[in-house]
Amino acid sequence: MSRPSLKQLEYIVSVARAGSFRGAADELNISQPTLTAQIARAEEALGVALFERNRSGAQLTPAGRLFEPRAREVLEAMDTLVQTVDAAAVNDRATYRLGVKGTLGPYLLPQILPALREAHGELRLYVREDTPRGLEDGLARGDYDLIITSLPINNSEFVRAPLLREAILLAAPPDHALAKLDRWHGELLRGEKVLTTEAGHLFARQVEGLCERLGAQVLRDYEGSSLDALRLMVVMGMGLAFLPALYVVSEIRSDSGLIVRALEDESIARLHVVAWRPGSPARSFYQSLTQELRRIIDLRLGHAVEVLEEF
Repeated sequence: MSRPSLKQLEYIVSVARAGSFRGAADELNISQPTLTAQIARAEEALGVALFERNRSGAQLTPAGRLFEPRAREVLEAMDTLVQTVDAAAVNDRATYRLGVKGTLGPYLLPQILPALREAHGELRLYVREDTPRGLEDGLARGDYDLIITSLPINNSEFVRAPLLREAILLAAPPDHALAKLDRWHGELLRGEKVLTTEAGHLFARQVEGLCERLGAQVLRDYEGSSLDALRLMVVMGMGLAFLPALYVVSEIRSDSGLIVRALEDESIARLHVVAWRPGSPARSFYQSLTQELRRIIDLRLGHAVEVLEEF
């Protein structure tokens, strides 16, 4: 049996991750015929088919499901070897794959990445949004070099560096009784209808727990698919909604048709961290990068969030 090349291993892993040859070719920035030919040569060398092609894409065969995890291990080992030898690959002159929560990234990163690029001109971040579960699984697989996500993190092996505390604020339409009050307290929510995101999300669970304790009614038949959907439903008068502070700062203007305030006697927030694998050759750089992120966040967003130096 011949051995596939490292490049062919990379192609195999990319197709498995993308679920199609076209998607993998776009990700790798090569032509689809080139990718198809390389995969075919690898399959010929191994003497087995690794992918089942169909109209919806490409799925791993039973042999492929055995082969692909080992291929990832080989590629990760090679990455570690190269980074260990090449000191320039573990500093601010490298490209890193950053995963970030979809309910955080669009509202945090545009505020801080320009300043980060100014401070580290040769640093490159390949950013991808994902769910909390997807971020953890992707970090464990090596799809991400580091992630920005919220606590809790299920994988206890990851290094977790505190980043910021983001308050959760309450939004109401201007014709609601709350809009006439300058100060909002938790007891005012008793009997109120509250909208939230789809069940199962950590953010939704936080809101549901608070509403249950305060006697508010969660409208489960009208769950929003995104924070934007929640905002629009509040504008339409369908109920109240809790929104993260960074979303409010980024997306809600004075003429948005919403009144947004904190519940003064409740402390509901999301704790965001930077996490990476403990054996990463770039772990020292990730520590200094997190410190730089804290500095930028405090400078640009300190009025909206609390920077965390420790838990």
